[in-house]
Amino acid sequence: MEESDRKRIFQKYEMGRFLGKGTFAKVYYGKNLQTGESVAVKVIGKDHVQKEGMMEQIKREISVMRLVRHPNVVELKEVMATRTKIFVVMEYVRGGELFAKVARGKLKEDLARKYFQQLISAVDFCHSRGVSHRDLKPENLLLDENGDLKVSDFGLSALPEQLRHDGLLHTQCGTPAYVAPEVLRKKGYDGSKADIWSCGVILYVLLAGFLPFQEENLMKMYRKVFKAEFQFPPWFTTDTRRLVSRLLVSDPEKRITIPAIMRVPWFRKGFCRPLALSIPDLESEKPRGEREEEDEKLPNSESIKSQKVPSPKFFNAFEFISSMSSGFDLSSLFETKRKAGSMFTSKCSATSIMSKIEGLAKGLSFKVASVKDFKIRLQGPVEGRKGRLSVTAEVFEVAPEVAVVEFCKSAGDTLEYVKFCEEDVRPALKDIVWSWQGDNICHCSGTVAEGEEVQRQALVA
Repeated sequence: MEESDRKRIFQKYEMGRFLGKGTFAKVYYGKNLQTGESVAVKVIGKDHVQKEGMMEQIKREISVMRLVRHPNVVELKEVMATRTKIFVVMEYVRGGELFAKVARGKLKEDLARKYFQQLISAVDFCHSRGVSHRDLKPENLLLDENGDLKVSDFGLSALPEQLRHDGLLHTQCGTPAYVAPEVLRKKGYDGSKADIWSCGVILYVLLAGFLPFQEENLMKMYRKVFKAEFQFPPWFTTDTRRLVSRLLVSDPEKRITIPAIMRVPWFRKGFCRPLALSIPDLESEKPRGEREEEDEKLPNSESIKSQKVPSPKFFNAFEFISSMSSGFDLSSLFETKRKAGSMFTSKCSATSIMSKIEGLAKGLSFKVASVKDFKIRLQGPVEGRKGRLSVTAEVFEVAPEVAVVEFCKSAGDTLEYVKFCEEDVRPALKDIVWSWQGDNICHCSGTVAEGEEVQRQALVA
């Protein structure tokens, strides 16, 4: 590593001691110079990964870590790059690998249950994002200073775009002792069901202190895996035997699912599903309707004269072009899925747009609170995976007859927000929408992005 890199990167992180290395990267302890927060910095040489043809895998791992932000998953803080190196800044997990704890012998049942609960919570969250880990094992499970589990190493993980036409994954990967039988058969497999098998092996290891399928000869071990042939140590309780027997089922179609695992009494003991972040309830904010009623009770005519007629915030032409044009969006470096449209143009008045959005929220039983004129916050009626969905909507003025409306997720689950935009907002607001950000429309004079036409009109105005 270069001397300059060892000290500081981008004047934001100070590099420290060497922590370890993998096939393509070295990991160093680091410290955020602004906050003092400890981090782990993975340093990847661009030339090396390009020569090995592994750049796509690196990009995929970064994309996956952006998707799976959960209390029991190692957090990706930031990705930076120079001409020769990629710096992946991650949460620093102090407690080391769970493997080191298991290597000293079997765990007590309550502690094994705690780790298994946190593992299943993390894996369930990953699967909700279409992510299969594909290399779950105690070496890839870290422990923080509070003794909580953190899933790491998404280098072999898979996204939905890797599925073939049969809807299955076909890449054989993982660690043999933890790999599901359907992966070894090379006939295609469901990544999420294969992950559940690996979780079953991990639970067995935590409770037993050794692997369920152990043979010096690899082919003999595979034969045992294919048949799900293993023995329980005498200290396994009836409840743990029953659960492990439902996890280590050779037929993936008959294997227990995560929702079913979460209903098992042994699993539910002391279980509390973690929320990735807490969301303030909108009850404490003044609803828009109450605010308008108070405005009507102004004390005298002088007060009324002093009040300015509210108008939307002005959106200058450059801001408009940069936000509506996909050419200014560089996020595609590590994100391959199309983003849900969250910004649109309209020829309607700001007041009628706000009224339409409030009507949409009311129809979905969302709470509505005013943040300021022409900006409101909507909060979902039910708890999602990361608490209640909270969305802000704001109207901007671009030209006398053109408004821009921007939706932004302020809290909650990203996939729930994407679904909200695609399935609820778009159909409900189609009558007032001129053009959604990123949508191209074919005109008789040729194929033209309608957003670009609006941009030109805004500039002229």
